[in-house]
Amino acid sequence: MNIGIVCYPTYGGSGVVATELGKALAIKGNNVHFISYDQPVRLDAFAQNIYYHEVSLNNYPLFKYAPYEIALTSKIVDIVKAHKIEVLHVHYAIPHAAAAVTAKHILAREGIYLKIITTLHGTDITLVGKDKSYEPVVTYSLQESDVVTAVSESLKKDTYSFFNYSGEIHVVPNFIDFERFNKQPKDHFKKGIAPNGEKILVHTSNFRKVKRVPDVLDIYRKVASKIPAKLLLIGDGPERASIEEECRNCDICSDVIFLGKQEAVEEILSVADLFLIPSETESFGLAALEAMACEVPVISTNTGGLPEVNIDGVTGFTSDIGDTVKMAADALTILHDDNLALFKARAKEHSLKYKLKNILPLYEALY
Repeated sequence: MNIGIVCYPTYGGSGVVATELGKALAIKGNNVHFISYDQPVRLDAFAQNIYYHEVSLNNYPLFKYAPYEIALTSKIVDIVKAHKIEVLHVHYAIPHAAAAVTAKHILAREGIYLKIITTLHGTDITLVGKDKSYEPVVTYSLQESDVVTAVSESLKKDTYSFFNYSGEIHVVPNFIDFERFNKQPKDHFKKGIAPNGEKILVHTSNFRKVKRVPDVLDIYRKVASKIPAKLLLIGDGPERASIEEECRNCDICSDVIFLGKQEAVEEILSVADLFLIPSETESFGLAALEAMACEVPVISTNTGGLPEVNIDGVTGFTSDIGDTVKMAADALTILHDDNLALFKARAKEHSLKYKLKNILPLYEALY
């Protein structure tokens, strides 16, 4: 089958999932064509049956902003005709689904049928899509897609709630690469970070307000007041400077380590004892799942799709948004020497449900 995939090429969850899905489809003999403004980050080596098509933008003086959606639509039409694309799988409603629907109508006038599968990942619905200026376009894009999928039951419910869409939404969860996300022997690394056997807490994010990184610090301070502990913060973003300043003001700089953006996150997760994700909203919680695959239990909020990934009392604990007192108490329960090994084992066991081999057939059935 000739399959087109439209996605964001960045490190975000939707781009990673789209790229890994395309690579898996190519291994099974399909011809997979990625269409984006830059090469996806996980598409870092030559692979058979995989092709990348860049969407070029021309900066005309007439336009204040380059019209990416128009350029993307034209590129989709071109690639579908040139490579006989049968299915176009678009990840993210705006602008990808909107561009795909327009391309579908253009192709239909030439007698070419294009099947469109739109996968919703979260912020395209819960943040961007709720903007009244975008709502009619998102609704129309969903209505004109042949198949719509969402990465969690929570996101499915939000979509029905926010938009005038009554068609079927198939829940197909995200997946991870277990060859990569697996606990690795990094004892030397762990001793360097925690030479006296301190417990290691980890948080990864884009340091935006919705991730509630100040809550991460609050949880850590409460835990560290009871047991020796270190906190590793992975990522970068607008709130990092203020978080660093808060650490300096609280005199905990030596125990809170800012690692910035890291490609090999799995190596850091391999030395972690607990993963913190107190987000205000998460439509799935891919970062939590990656931690669990590395045998790291999770403390999370109970918002969005997080309770579907982090099973309360089994793989970790969930709490209401902002309830750092309970989160810290739950963290101490997990970190107790009598409990930690059991929570680690259960986190790993649950994560195995999200193997690519279990999720890929769900997409193939929709193609």
